Amino acid sequence: MMEHTAVGEDQAMSDLRDKHRLDLESLTLTSQPFKTLALFVLAIGQSIRSTCSCVLKEGSRLKFLVPLLGATCVLLLVTDGPHEKHMQELLWYARFGLWWVILGVASSIGLGSGLHTFVLYLGPHIALFTMKAVQCGRVDLKSAPYDTILLKRRPSWLEKECLEFGPPIYQETIPFSKILHEVHLEAVLWGIGTALGELPPYFISRAASMSGQKVEELAELDASISKEGFLSSILRRAKRWLMSHSQYLNFPTILLLAS
Repeated sequence: MMEHTAVGEDQAMSDLRDKHRLDLESLTLTSQPFKTLALFVLAIGQSIRSTCSCVLKEGSRLKFLVPLLGATCVLLLVTDGPHEKHMQELLWYARFGLWWVILGVASSIGLGSGLHTFVLYLGPHIALFTMKAVQCGRVDLKSAPYDTILLKRRPSWLEKECLEFGPPIYQETIPFSKILHEVHLEAVLWGIGTALGELPPYFISRAASMSGQKVEELAELDASISKEGFLSSILRRAKRWLMSHSQYLNFPTILLLAS
């Protein structure tokens, strides 16, 4: 009797895992927008709440440092003085960094919509800067490192005439390394965002592995490898190797693969 009960419970758990997997596969921003956004907001709130509770329990020094730092920043922002110029500069750098990192995260996650922010933002920015540099014969076009495409802001160098920058420095071709040096910061920030966006799928895969779902997927892959063609079989074998060895991949490896 107990044996039949255990078999029935295992079957119920297997059916529940299959239903959960199908629900996750169908949960995208295009197919279920309201449910996806609601779950996204709930997940963000839960992460913030767990982080705050962890800090309050274990970070005794942070309890005093964080409010002190926040109060200092607010005081510097609302008061006038010689520091105002430096605070505005710091805010521009923060806005610049957050903009490109968030675009990278959006490109990687996309909430199921596949938002390709490289094609929409980073690629055109690099192309426009390269064309302007070739047209003017120099690369010192930016007024500051954050003089790029930002939210509701166009770069200042885009509308300027070449005469405003001075005579051309490069008469024929501009070295690739010179252009790369001018656009590498926003590209690296965008790449960091894409790597950070790969972390939620990693943790989801890790949770699935701990729940035994990965074993079932590996069995399905083994069964399908023998039934497919040569190229499909190679791709399936590569996917199987990656899934079976993913538990040994640390964060630097995931960062490298995402970049």
